[in-house]
Amino acid sequence: MPDPGDKVKLVAKQETVEGILMPSSDANVVLLKLDNGYNVGFEKKEITKMEVLLKKNEKKVQERKVIQDENLPIISILHTGGTIASKVDYRTGGVVASFSPAELVEMFPELQTIANIDSELISQMWSDDLRFAHFSLIAKKIEEHVKKGTKGIIIGMGTDNLAVAAAALSFIVEASPVPIIFVGAQRSSDRGSSDAAMNLVCAAEFITKTDFGGVAICMHETASDETCSILPAAKTYKLHSSRRDAFKPINTDPLARINFKTKKIEFIQKEYPRKSAKLILRPNMEEKVGLLKIHVNMFPEQFEFFADKKYKGLVIEGTGLGHTPGQTPNPEAALHKKIYPAIKKLIDSGCIVVMATQCLFGGVNMNVYDKGRDLLHLGVIPGKDMLANTALVKLSWLLGNYSKEEAKKMVGENLRGEINERLMFVDEFIKE
Repeated sequence: MPDPGDKVKLVAKQETVEGILMPSSDANVVLLKLDNGYNVGFEKKEITKMEVLLKKNEKKVQERKVIQDENLPIISILHTGGTIASKVDYRTGGVVASFSPAELVEMFPELQTIANIDSELISQMWSDDLRFAHFSLIAKKIEEHVKKGTKGIIIGMGTDNLAVAAAALSFIVEASPVPIIFVGAQRSSDRGSSDAAMNLVCAAEFITKTDFGGVAICMHETASDETCSILPAAKTYKLHSSRRDAFKPINTDPLARINFKTKKIEFIQKEYPRKSAKLILRPNMEEKVGLLKIHVNMFPEQFEFFADKKYKGLVIEGTGLGHTPGQTPNPEAALHKKIYPAIKKLIDSGCIVVMATQCLFGGVNMNVYDKGRDLLHLGVIPGKDMLANTALVKLSWLLGNYSKEEAKKMVGENLRGEINERLMFVDEFIKE
């Protein structure tokens, strides 16, 4: 009898297919994963024959001998887990992070026609589990590989918090002699529809062929396998849970575009960080910095929590132009009269409070409505058009490396392209 994980040939009344046998929650249904990565189910009564083509335990990966080419530069892949390094667990049918860095090189041999690959496992984790401390750890590994002579660094990471991590590293890395490119995948590497190989290859091409010297992101530009975008680290957002072109720049353009077939690189932005003479890092991050999203039916205790727990920084993801509840237009909103005092208590405790907006496009302007002016009077600092998560990691980084007064001044300054001093009107602010 075939077991989950075996490659089988299934003959049904209407068709014949080959695929990997998957566990099924329905005893009357046989589930296969096809080579294109998608699952298909057949009722057992419709199946006339099922033949095992390859047993799971016979499917062994033979690690190819890595041949170094002295004419090619070295690229370091720092591996942190996530879908880019994932495959199907045939016991559960779910996707798990289980490829070692060496297996990444084995799976994507085209990388070795571009560069000599030096890979290292930092941690096998999902990006949901990231903490500020991990950004400092990644910075340390970047420093080690730069000292070893690498010409570029690819950081493989789960996509859910990839943009946030890239933003954090863009602040930590003040100058770099090599490109540092975050790469993820929306679909696991053993699926036919995986975007992992294209994203990695395009990142490697960009590293070896340009003078870029900062932190950026490389992901699919469209749903098709044509081009990848090099995206600004502090201005990128994941806009879709599963599409391969989920990552988009907000209030700005991509830095560059790479054609996967021709390998042609086109810079879209003419101003970008160039390679520096040496690596300059400020890796400290302040732990006691939080993010609070404004929503209906809020309570003053939600703000008081950060004062009681002695937080040093808080980003408020406010509504519209940068607002919170705080006025009492009717009896049902009477509790809101305690919210402004709670925010004042928080600021008086020494916490730096920065306002961002829930709207992805546009920015904060707290001088338009009286609610915004009320918050300014309390001491809330406008975050302009910073993305809320970018403001979070920026504030943590500032408080980890500068005095409180310096941090208050610098949080509203454009340090890594995270703030546009002027937002231009465009007819279509989001493009498909």
